[in-house]
Formats: sequence, structure tokens, C-alpha cells
Amino acid sequence: MARRPWLDWRGSWRPGYAPALVVIPLGLIVTVCVVDVLAPPHIHLGPLLVAAPAITVAFAGARVTALMGALAVAAQVLIGVLRGVLTTANIQAQIAALIVVSSVCVAVCVLRDRRERQLHRVRSVAEAAQSVLLRPLPARAGPLRIAGLYIPAEEEAELGGDLYAAARTAHHSTRLLIGDVRGNGLAAINNAALLLGAFRAAAHRQAPLPRLAVHLDGAFRWDSSQWRAGATEDTDEDFATALLLDIPDEEPVVHLIACGHPPPLRLRGDRLTALTSEESNLPIGLGGAFGVTTYAVQTFPFEVGDLLLLHTDGVIEARNADGVFYPFTERLREWTTEDPDELLRHLQSDLLAHVHGHLDDDAAVVAIRRLGAAGQDLAPARGRVG
Repeated sequence: MARRPWLDWRGSWRPGYAPALVVIPLGLIVTVCVVDVLAPPHIHLGPLLVAAPAITVAFAGARVTALMGALAVAAQVLIGVLRGVLTTANIQAQIAALIVVSSVCVAVCVLRDRRERQLHRVRSVAEAAQSVLLRPLPARAGPLRIAGLYIPAEEEAELGGDLYAAARTAHHSTRLLIGDVRGNGLAAINNAALLLGAFRAAAHRQAPLPRLAVHLDGAFRWDSSQWRAGATEDTDEDFATALLLDIPDEEPVVHLIACGHPPPLRLRGDRLTALTSEESNLPIGLGGAFGVTTYAVQTFPFEVGDLLLLHTDGVIEARNADGVFYPFTERLREWTTEDPDELLRHLQSDLLAHVHGHLDDDAAVVAIRRLGAAGQDLAPARGRVG
């Protein structure tokens, strides 16, 4: 048998509040009623009953608030009967005022609950969109263990201009992309979605890494410029900094194309190395405008047990209220023995603590560890140097 809406009390309590809190307005009603009846005739505590529905608004929904308002009105009527003043203008005015205040409290609850349901639906849509655009990275890809972290600058936002993605190729390698689209808002989200879509469509193919970079640049620039004739916004400066990586299964190396993006960091024991490319490439979206037809690839050692950290500038440029930058590299040395998921959990909590819960820019981090031939994690034991 279906529940009738007026009998369904599952939504009568606000999230994070216990139903036991209803004892507070109930206790107030009982206390005021008893004390008022026993007090001398010149003392009137009935007006305090208005606090019962007012308090209930804070933790309950419209139905519980209406119930508390009805009980408060009933208590006021009981006081008038027991004291023999129910027909007086004073007690009738108090009852009328209590009915009005209770009705207002219920109306506030209805409007608030409706707004919260709308926000919940919007947030659900945003989460679904994020799960489609910014898909979770695979935990394993060949000999690699991978974890990703995305922290939006706005607490209620789920999407932004930072992005990452991974793909397996037919020749037994893993390709990864991490990027940061210029700007913010819907335009940045649109460009991030475009870059992710272009990467996923082409990364699995056997084209060399430079050709993949040219493809991403062309797709990004074409989409930004195809409607330029009628556009109201300037799209000439649309671009994205990015890192493109190709990690072979059988070779202990990583092939890297840096397009104006912060270099990845390699942790080997307690040694931290920035894999800085000797040749810089233009950001994605600007190459075609300057006639770039190829991108320089750098190759770095990436051995069993090494940990590779890819990040956006939202991490290294995060500052606290005193203007102190987050000590990213110093913190990483403390977590060299952690697996990628655990490292990113430590990083997220530590970064948010440093900025007191508020980032000025989106932040994304990808952690990759190369495992041994049998799939075991050969990271150095905790506390061991080397």
C-alpha cells in the first residue's frame, strides 16, 4: 500500500538534525503550561509558547513545526480554561497571535524545504554531469596504480576548468592528460569537456604522442573559433595548459609533452625531481594560431616503485589568509611511502586545512606509481631512505 503524503514523516527532519531535538519545544510547552497555571494571577507566561514553533523551524520540516504550533495553541487554550480567563480579550489575543506566528513558521518551512529540494536536484544534475565529463581514473592500468583528486574552488561547484583523463593504447601503454582551461564558469566547463572528448576519441589510437597533441590543439581551436563571426565573447584567447604522457608497460620511462603546464614531480624514495622539459610548447589552442605542426617530446626514467605526481596550478598557488603558499613539495616528501589513493587523501585534507577550506582556484592532482612485474607495490618501506 502506498504511503499517503500526509502520513510520510521521513522528510520531517532536516539533514544533520536528530528527531530527539523535538524534546526541546515539547519540554518548553509543558514547562510554560505548568508554571503559568501554578503561578500567581498577575504572572502570565503564555506568550513564551510562541518560542516552541520558532525553535522547531531550525531542525524540523513543516509538518513537525505545524504540530508544535498546534500543541502550543492547545496549551494556551488549556491555560485559559484552568485559570478561568479563556473569554478575556487578553488570552484570546495571545491565542490569535500564537496561531499567526505558527502559520508564519510553517510557511517559512514550506518555502525553505522547496528551495532545498530544488538545490538538491541541481546538485544531483551537477554530480551526474561531473561523472560523465570527469570520469574517475582507473585504479590500475597495466603496471600502473593510478588515483585522481579534483577539488573545486567553490564548495557547491562540481565542475570547473581543471581536468584529467587516462586511456589504454593498443601497443600496451597508458596515456594520460591533465590540463587547466583558461577562465572559469560555463565557458571553461565547455572547453574542458571539449578537450576531454577529443582526448578520449583519439588517445587510444596508435598515433605518436606529438600527433595526439596536434589533434587536441586543432579540435580545441576549431570549436572555439567556428562560431566566432556571431560570438559576443572574445575567443581568441581560449587555451588550456596541459601535460600529455605516454607510459609504456615494458619500458621504465615516461614520454612527456608539456604545453605550458607545471612539470610533473617524480618521487623516488626521498628524492623529489621536477621533470622539466628542455623545450617548451605552446598551450593547447594556441599552437595552430602560430603555425605549430609538431610538439617536442621529452623522455624521463620512471622505474618500478617511482611515484609520479601531475598537478594543476591550483595546488602550488594555493595561499592561506597570510598569503603563504602551500608547501607542496615539502609535504610530498612526508608521504613518499603512501599508495596513490592514501597520498591524495592526505594531500586533500592538508591542502584544505592550509587554506582554511577555501581555494581561490580549482585544483587537480593525479598520482601514478609503477608496480613490479607481478603487480606488487615496491615502494620503499615507511621510514626508509633511498
